[in-house]
Amino acid sequence: MTETLTEIVLPGVVEPEGLEVRRRPVPEPGPGRALVRVEAAGVSFAEQQMRRGRYYDQPPFPFVPGYDLVGTVAAVGAGVDPALTGRRVAALTKVGGWTNHAVLDAADLVPVPEGVRAADAETVVVNGITARQMLHRHARVRPGATVLVHGAAGGVGGTLVQLARLGGARVIGTASPRHHDALRAAGVTPVDYRGDVAAQVRAIAPGSVDAVFDHVGGPGIVTSWRLLRRGGALVSYGTASTRDDTGDPRLPVLKLIARLHLWNLLPNGRRASFYNIWGGKALHRRRFRARLRTDLGAVLEALAAGRVTARIAAELPLTRAAEALRLAESGTVAGKVVLTP
Repeated sequence: MTETLTEIVLPGVVEPEGLEVRRRPVPEPGPGRALVRVEAAGVSFAEQQMRRGRYYDQPPFPFVPGYDLVGTVAAVGAGVDPALTGRRVAALTKVGGWTNHAVLDAADLVPVPEGVRAADAETVVVNGITARQMLHRHARVRPGATVLVHGAAGGVGGTLVQLARLGGARVIGTASPRHHDALRAAGVTPVDYRGDVAAQVRAIAPGSVDAVFDHVGGPGIVTSWRLLRRGGALVSYGTASTRDDTGDPRLPVLKLIARLHLWNLLPNGRRASFYNIWGGKALHRRRFRARLRTDLGAVLEALAAGRVTARIAAELPLTRAAEALRLAESGTVAGKVVLTP
């Protein structure tokens, strides 16, 4: 390849402005691999934790962040169908997405429907997989259910409320008051997360709720559990409340998982689980890929059909990754910040 690979490197625990832009030759894809020319990469909460050294299983510094991406296959290695070249695809990467070229396992690539813009598709990769799997595989929410979504104006939350509404659920969403009008327009009943959330939710749903989706963790997880009616499900998928803490980043997650496990032992008919998007990959790689392809494929088709709307907070060039990360961390935007190499 004669092109230049440009990538954003996280050198250590730094402020966003400490991100580094590095360039090197574009590599050739090896056997079973594909070279993807990246068109859009996401800025997620994971990168906010990683730059603080707070993500549960992040790699050693330095590394290239970037949890997911969308792009076009530029070349394939031996053993990969040549017809894949020229196809627009999406991929879940955990790291490595903040680049203009990425070499990935061809088996991990999911086709993007024709006519879907790259940046729009990018908003529902990690967010769409997370939301759909929590909604249908963990909580098993049915039409007519009432669900509570924390962070309803955020990336995962914004996708989750759309999928829940699409599935016939009544949705209550916590958010800052500046996002309440937009939530109402989307058919969501908003709740101010800064107030007494339990009292506000019970005023809306006196019989409590069928499912709660909680990315905050910390002491608030107790409130989420208590808001469940008998037979309800709590799905925890993060510890945002500990983002700025110090110490071992694994402890908040391990404590949270232990608490959820103990709750499941109580004879009250409620369920609690911790959602990990990578769960089962190490032991059941083929099944993991099949589920990912099914769930992401379904969300992308819904996006292509207009049943789900891309919620983009901002689109910025790859070389302005520091500004993009700072914006995502500000808590002032709704939707996802997208890098466009």
